Amino acid sequence: MNTKKENKSNKKTWIQYGIFAIVAITLYATGLHTEVIGFAQRGLLATGLMNPDVEEIAQVRNNENNGDMASMANLTKADLDLKLIDAEGKTRSLEEFKGKVIFLNFWATWCPPCIAEMPSIDKLHEEMGDEVAFVLLSFDDDFEKAKAFNKRKGYDLPIYAPASNLPSMFQSSSLPTTYIIDANGNLALTHKGMADYSDREFKEFLNTLK
Repeated sequence: MNTKKENKSNKKTWIQYGIFAIVAITLYATGLHTEVIGFAQRGLLATGLMNPDVEEIAQVRNNENNGDMASMANLTKADLDLKLIDAEGKTRSLEEFKGKVIFLNFWATWCPPCIAEMPSIDKLHEEMGDEVAFVLLSFDDDFEKAKAFNKRKGYDLPIYAPASNLPSMFQSSSLPTTYIIDANGNLALTHKGMADYSDREFKEFLNTLK
């Protein structure tokens, strides 16, 4: 009797493993595994632990605004010599956005952390898109995938593909990576990894960079 129960239990376990395997294979085959993992990672973003520490940066910039020469010396000019291709196929340049705060984000559709932070970027863009220049630079091999993702998700994000080599200061081995450039063309923040950019503190930080 116990043997029958054990065999039944083993059979049930193998059926469960089989179902999990089929689901996993299906997700990988369709590419949806990236979005599933990205969705799971949003729980981590909700804690705020992954967000950049903008308070210290804001303090340094406040010293600079008050004439602190040591702080001014620490500012780094951003290299805006970067050519871009927009969703319509037109060649643009990062230089065009000089004079505005620039939110430059490196991402790809195959990158779960990129997918995880995308809703917060979309929300930030909806709230500050008129004040801040958003440049979401896709590193997909096929730019059409990035455009299809943007449309399928209902985002209206300004996505681009690189049309030239990246300046050395923007060469990152990590995706996502986000660079914030102030209205004076200074590199204000480099953040490697995902973050919740709809955070109130981050929006206040952007407002100090105008």
